[in-house]
Amino acid sequence: MPELSEARPDGGSNGTALKIDCDVHPGVPTVEALMPYMDDYWVDEFRNRQIDGLEIATYPPNAPLSCRPDWRRDGERPGADRDQLSDVVLDTFGSDIAICNPVYGGLVALSEQMAAVLCRATNCWIAEQWLDRDPRLRSSIVVPAQNPILAAEEIERCAADARFVQIMLLVANELLLGRQYYWPIYEAAQKHGLPICIHAGSMYRYPTTPSGWPSHYLQDYAATPQLFTAQMQNLMSEGALARFPGITFVLAESGISWLPPYMWRASRTWKGVRGEVPWIKRAPSAEVRDRFRVTLQPFDVTDDHDRIEKLVEQIGGEHMLLFSSDFPHWQFDGDDPVPSAMPEHLVRKMRTDNPLSIYTRLREDK
Repeated sequence: MPELSEARPDGGSNGTALKIDCDVHPGVPTVEALMPYMDDYWVDEFRNRQIDGLEIATYPPNAPLSCRPDWRRDGERPGADRDQLSDVVLDTFGSDIAICNPVYGGLVALSEQMAAVLCRATNCWIAEQWLDRDPRLRSSIVVPAQNPILAAEEIERCAADARFVQIMLLVANELLLGRQYYWPIYEAAQKHGLPICIHAGSMYRYPTTPSGWPSHYLQDYAATPQLFTAQMQNLMSEGALARFPGITFVLAESGISWLPPYMWRASRTWKGVRGEVPWIKRAPSAEVRDRFRVTLQPFDVTDDHDRIEKLVEQIGGEHMLLFSSDFPHWQFDGDDPVPSAMPEHLVRKMRTDNPLSIYTRLREDK
């Protein structure tokens, strides 16, 4: 089985300020594409079960939001064409580096062992088929949250390759992410100085709404912010933030407009019941501003200069926003993911300063 390459800080922009896209999605075509990175036993298992052609994705490939019409390729899974991703994200959008988040089957498989095999194969595949072929690409480490011990082992394996710049988890798992069950993942993340990306998507072990399963994808998608609020609050309440002070959590595809009301409500409630969570030493709003970041797309705020300025003021600072295109998902039209009313100084911070402040491995590329 091919192994990961040694760490190598190539890429960059010859001393100029790097522009970084913090969320793009290369598409794994099928399980068969991952088989060269599996041992013979698992190759036979997938073939014998006749699931070697299975498409295991948390995003329905044919849903309009999963890919913009002008980016679709007949017969291909959205995002599966590496040249197209590079042309659009790096050339058209003007980014120097793009962080790949392959949202695929290892994240949702019911079998812990199969999940670990799929995640390992995905990481090997992304390294060989994408990172080796375009030095401007970086990636998250995909881990099997179904078994945090195996997830920590995969982090240890991948951490030697500096092109892996963070760890990715889905927002909807089998348990809330603050629980001690997941702490082996956080121990490995803190050891290697890696942020954790909590990305929109679900294992679908439980309904995505508190009152049961929705009937339509629209409702499932629109319910996503409440999953992020639950995870953010649980990471605080269970003491994970206090236990692992070196980790920054990136909320990817969460939207942004839900943050101000959540921060207000969480801080107000904390004042009355903070005796049960003595490890939370300050208001949740302060914890959010210090320990969490959010990606730009989907930008769910009116494209108005004053409204954008007000939102940034309410969430507590320009440092919290990270530029993302969310390619190939359909979050905007045209050739610029940034709203036209976004202040120029904020755009600069989103694209360069803020990512470099948390993705320490990218600083080598400056």
